[in-house]
Amino acid sequence: MTPRNLLSADQNAGGEKVSERTILHSDANCFYASVEHLHHPELSGKPIAVGGDPEARHGIVLTADYIAKKYGVKTGMALWQAKQLCPEITFVPPRMDLYLRFSKMANEIYSEYTDLREPYGIDESWLDVTSSVSIKGDGDKIARKISERMKFELGITVSIGISFNKIFAKLGSDYKKPDAITTMYKDEFKQKAWNLPASDLLYVGRSTNAKLKRIGIKTIGDVARTDKEVLHSIFGKMGYVLWSFANGYDDSPVKKENTLTPVKSIGNSTTTPRDLECDEDVRLTIFILAESVAARLREHGFKCRVVEISIRDNELYSFTRQKKIDHATNITGEIAEYAYGLFKENYDWRKNIRSVGVRGADLVTADYMEQLDLFHSEELREKQMKADSAVDDIRRRFGFYSIQRGLMYRDRLLSAVNAKEDHTVHPHGYF
Repeated sequence: MTPRNLLSADQNAGGEKVSERTILHSDANCFYASVEHLHHPELSGKPIAVGGDPEARHGIVLTADYIAKKYGVKTGMALWQAKQLCPEITFVPPRMDLYLRFSKMANEIYSEYTDLREPYGIDESWLDVTSSVSIKGDGDKIARKISERMKFELGITVSIGISFNKIFAKLGSDYKKPDAITTMYKDEFKQKAWNLPASDLLYVGRSTNAKLKRIGIKTIGDVARTDKEVLHSIFGKMGYVLWSFANGYDDSPVKKENTLTPVKSIGNSTTTPRDLECDEDVRLTIFILAESVAARLREHGFKCRVVEISIRDNELYSFTRQKKIDHATNITGEIAEYAYGLFKENYDWRKNIRSVGVRGADLVTADYMEQLDLFHSEELREKQMKADSAVDDIRRRFGFYSIQRGLMYRDRLLSAVNAKEDHTVHPHGYF
């Protein structure tokens, strides 16, 4: 059965006609490198890349500017490889606090055109401007105004896709870079999108693309023209999803940012300042996120009975896994260990990792009563809860960095994130 939010773009779940939406996807070009160019005017016209530790001669490229990219420098490449391709390149260490500040300023600009804003990472967002076109002008006019303001107010450029759904809006922003605006309306998406490689379609990662190639599917148009039952036989439910995406049958909404709803789960995710390369990197990052999740649970008077992780590698393949736990908890250490255990069970390190998320779900109130477990020390758990509460109090009074776990000193770059206050928002699943 086709997923409910992948019905024809002309119909809602009741089969009724719905008006066509105007969806924008705005993607900042070479975001980290663009921000660094603003703060290093002496490097104007010279190739730069953000990432790693050039003095220690290790690490990877997080973002390269377009000058460096012309030499073949790519995201995820080792610094020494980038240096071989582009001897004149300058490496700049990442400053996530600076990039987050620019991301927030970009979202302030977006907020003047719509309150339906869904971030997809620190440097890109979907915007549903359907209700604004009668006041602000059509999608093309709004996109051009946003593009102009980004250059004038922030000094960076964006590529913007305009379409009737999120999938083709994102394809539009990727279609032409940098500083471009591309439309993919219903009367033109077949001409523009169907000739693109299947790997450009959301959720077609390295493994899925390899399977598609094995059955002769190379382009998005090939996906669209293939019998959906054939795709279902190979990919399961995702086969229907890919077929629907390729044919434009996606009416998933752009989520309203900062909307208060009844709390069903609490989570945080982050795009790390460098790719994660080993288990220890992931464990440190998971503890950072678990601290935030546990603190939010305590703050709102909840415990969770399900722990979930989300992982996205440096080729943007992503997955989520969850586990029902033995007893409800809001203890940082317990949430972190469950999350790390899920990671170890489900990741094979074929690729380095770009972002990680931790979430507590199936929430119950903090005074939830449950059967004691003979194999767990309730006395120890009580001490851990008191220790967490003490940390919460110290941070409220003296700031987040006033008290840190010893684990955080193993990598100061990765640990320099206040996930609770400065976290990067990512979509929690597309559906």
